[in-house]
Parts: sequence; structure tokens; C-alpha cells
Amino acid sequence: MVSGLFCAGSGPITLEIIKDLLNLLDGYLGAATYFPFALLGTGLFLTIYLRFPQIRFFSHAWRVLMGKYDKPGAEGDATHFQALSTAISGTVGTGNIGGVALAIYLGGPAALFWMWMTAFLGMTSKFVEVSLSHKYREKDADGHISGGPMYVMEKRLNMKWLAVFFALATVVSSFGTGSLPQSNSIANGVEASFGVPVWLTGGVLALLLAFVIIGGISRIIKVAEKIVPLMAVFYLLGALTVILYNFDQIIPSFIAVFRDAFTGSAASGGFLGASFAYAFNRGVNRGLFSNEAGQGSAPIAHAAAKTDEPVAEGMIAILEPFIDTIIICSVTGLVILASGVWTEKIHTDFQQFDTEVIAGVYHETNPEQRQALYQHLSFTQSSDPIKPYSGQIEVVNGKAVSDRFTIIHNRSVAEDVEYSVAGEPFTGQLMVNDGAIKTEVKLHGKSLIHSVDLTMEAFSRGYLGDYGRYVVSIGLVLFAFTTAVAWSYYGDRAMTYLFGTASVLPYRVIYVSGFFIAAVADTSLIWLMSAISIALMTLPNLLTMLWLHKEMKQDVDQYWQQVKAPEAEN
Repeated sequence: MVSGLFCAGSGPITLEIIKDLLNLLDGYLGAATYFPFALLGTGLFLTIYLRFPQIRFFSHAWRVLMGKYDKPGAEGDATHFQALSTAISGTVGTGNIGGVALAIYLGGPAALFWMWMTAFLGMTSKFVEVSLSHKYREKDADGHISGGPMYVMEKRLNMKWLAVFFALATVVSSFGTGSLPQSNSIANGVEASFGVPVWLTGGVLALLLAFVIIGGISRIIKVAEKIVPLMAVFYLLGALTVILYNFDQIIPSFIAVFRDAFTGSAASGGFLGASFAYAFNRGVNRGLFSNEAGQGSAPIAHAAAKTDEPVAEGMIAILEPFIDTIIICSVTGLVILASGVWTEKIHTDFQQFDTEVIAGVYHETNPEQRQALYQHLSFTQSSDPIKPYSGQIEVVNGKAVSDRFTIIHNRSVAEDVEYSVAGEPFTGQLMVNDGAIKTEVKLHGKSLIHSVDLTMEAFSRGYLGDYGRYVVSIGLVLFAFTTAVAWSYYGDRAMTYLFGTASVLPYRVIYVSGFFIAAVADTSLIWLMSAISIALMTLPNLLTMLWLHKEMKQDVDQYWQQVKAPEAEN
């Protein structure tokens, strides 16, 4: 496994190059200042323009889901419930378990507030993108329904080039969102809870994944409609055992979320603080990763629904961000905040990607030094008072005996650091160049933790004790596996659009192979890759929704005239 290994030679250099390239690309896309404003701005504009459909149409959406307005003989491959289950299976994944934890780890409680805002406005974005995609869907050569923003871009906007770009981005994102991070999170979570080697978990689940997706849409929707409701109830019940155990911290946690929303989160424990801009960006980014509103993925699943009314399927889509983010992500966030583990330093193996050696000795208990560390971690390079360490570190029996440096791991000052090789305490000199350890050695110590590890630790602080970790592990396997299944469908619809139905089988083979390989890859790099691929889909999809806002309003008005529902508001 790459995790926790620091070594010399070509490996780390390659890793650093990849890391720098991904960070550079992400800086122009998902991590850029404009991106959350583009996402929320589109959702806000459409929400106001369509007069808050996420509120006005909410109860009607449930009635559509229950089949009240179904018409016999409608064309499609799935029922409303099956399409919703498939789309939710694509969104309820590692973002709900590891993504929420990552957002809080980076931005503090304020990040959860911006996840909520992303979901609320995203309910409108989902309504619009699903309605439009369902309207311009078509049949493929095998007689199955194909739909998604790429068909809207080509058939309505007459922008074949943009449609091709979106479809290519969807294929890439199927790996960056569906296959790679899901497999990685499952494998590491199962290893942490049950001690099963990551390669074994990856191999077994890759075979199961192949069995499901080779069956095509019919098998995918059958798996989704059975697993999704059960896994959601199981996870929520497990979360309640932690929330009720820490009942006295529920109100303080909510207060922190709203108090910090426009100011950023102050330092607390090992957490060194986060600015408003950072919490805003990370909350919106992780919110999008979780509910995918505006990304253009869910419309691909909803296009298969059996209905002749595109707006009716858009109504169903309103429910997705509500279920995914406002319910499930909120529960995860409350577990993490109420348990207090997000500010605690926990014994963990250090990952190279998240580790830096800085010059000088720093303690977060010193206000001046804490401020310097905060500036350093906030990427304010022009005023960064901290310099990377270069030189040697003398280690005796696994402990450093020199003190001219500080190790930063997971955005916190590491404590009780131990150095080992092949499981034995290391003795010798470590070579450090520009903040990176170049000697082959593993590091273990106390630091903040993030992603799935943080959620697991939080679930252990309830009535179930350490058994709470198993709730996360089992939930993670179910959430992430169903996400991988759904995204394989998104990818093969994109491949069908680009290269025809003959390209689907080779794509599925590569998809399953990537699922296995990702089980032993570096976690942080995979999360970064997913953020980039999300942005590549989202930007052209937002443009399409804005372009067709008038058409959407006309379709909504026409829908109400046809339905003549009592709740229609004209």
C-alpha cells in the first residue's frame, strides 16, 4: 500500500509531480474561487426564476413518486421509484460518509452549513437538469433509453462539441467519482474494521460489480431499488445511537454550524481554524460531490424513467438532494460534531500526501505559532511565515532525537511520532528535502484524521462503542458499492453516445479493473481526482441550464395545465 510509506527514488518524485499537477488543475476548476459561486449562483437564479420549486412542488413530488399520475404504456426502462433509487444510489456513497467528514476536517462546522445551501439550491438544479434531459432522450441501437445533458447540448443547443466534451468528462468522472474513490474507501474501511487486506476486498467486490453491471440497466435498477432503502435506514439508525448518546452536544453543534457560516471556524483542539472562504469552498465542493446537483449525472438515470412528462420526472429529482444531503449528510455531520472527534488527535498511520516537515518547533497551544500555522495551511503563500525543512533528522529506536523541525500531518501538529521500517523501530538518519521525507520509512503518531477514518471514530463514541465502527464499515460497503454500480451506468450511456453500443463492454471491463486497482491507491489523490472530474462535468451543464431557463419555465407552466393538480400555483 502507498499509504504511510516515505521513500527515496522515482516513486515519491512521481507522486509529487502528480500531486502538483492535480492541485494546479483543481485550482482552475473545483477549488477555484469562481466555482462555488457558479454552482450556487445558477441554483439561486433558477430558484428565484422558477419561484422556489423545491418548496412549492415538494409535496407534489412525493405524489408523483407514489405513482398517482402514472399513465399506462409510457415509454422507458424503469419506474419512478427505480429511477430515483438508481440516482440516489449514485449520490449516496462515500460523500455521505467520508465526504462530510472531509468537509468538516477542512472547513470546520461552517462547511456543513454550505453543504446544506448547496443541497437546497441543488433541489432546483436537479429539477431543471432532469426535466431537460428527459425531454431530449432517445433510444440506442439496442432499444434502451439514453439520455443526459449531452443529448440536450446536441439536439437543443446544436453544440455537438460541447456534448462530446460533457460525455468525455462523464466517462472520466465515472472513474473519478464512481469507481476509484468508492473502491478505495471501501477497502480501507473494511481493513480498519475487520483486518481484511485491501487487495482481497477490492478483488471480491470487483467480481460482484462485474456481475451486476454486465446485466445492464435491468439488473442495475433491481439492485438499486432493493438495497438503497435498506442501507439508508440501517445507517440512520446507527447514527442515532451516537447522536442520542451525545444529546447535550446537539444544540451546541447546530449553533456552531450557523455561528461560523459567514465568519469561518476558529481553532479548537488540534483543529487550527478555517477561513470563511475555505469553509465555503470546501462545503460547496463536498456538497456537490455528495448530491451531484448541477453535475449532470442524475439526469442520465432519470432519462430511463417510464413517463411521457419530462417535468414529472424532474419533480422526482427534487427529492434527491433532500434525502442525500439534508437528511443523510446532516446526520453524519451531527455525529462528527456532537462527538467532538473532529478536533481530537488520534493515533494513525501517516500518508505521504498529507505530511510535511517544516523548519522550527511549533505548538498549537502558542497563539502566535498557531496563527502562523493557520496562515501556512490557508495557502497564503505571500505572507507565509513558515518554511519547509531541509536536512537530516536523527532517529534512535523509532524516536527523533533532533528538534529543529515540526511534522505537520492532516493539517495539524503531529505528536508522539514513531518511525519504523518493516514493522521495526528505525535507527539512523532521515533525509528531508523541501519538507518531504526521502528516506524509506513509515510514520505513525497522533494527528487529526479525516474522511472515512474520522466518521468511524465518531461512530465509536456512542451507545455501541467500538461496534459503531461496524455500522460505518457495512454502510460504507453498501453506499459505495451501489454508487459504483450507478456510475457504471452513467459511464456506459456516455460511451454509447460517443462510440455506440459496441463500446460498452470494453468500458465495463476497464471500469471493473479500475475499481480493483483503486483499492490499494492513495486516498487523498483519489479525492482530488474526483473533485477535478466533477468540475469538468458541472461547468458545461450549468451553462446548458442557464441557456434554457425560459424553455424550462414554459415546460413547467404547460405541465401544470395538463395535470391540473390542486397544488398547482399559477
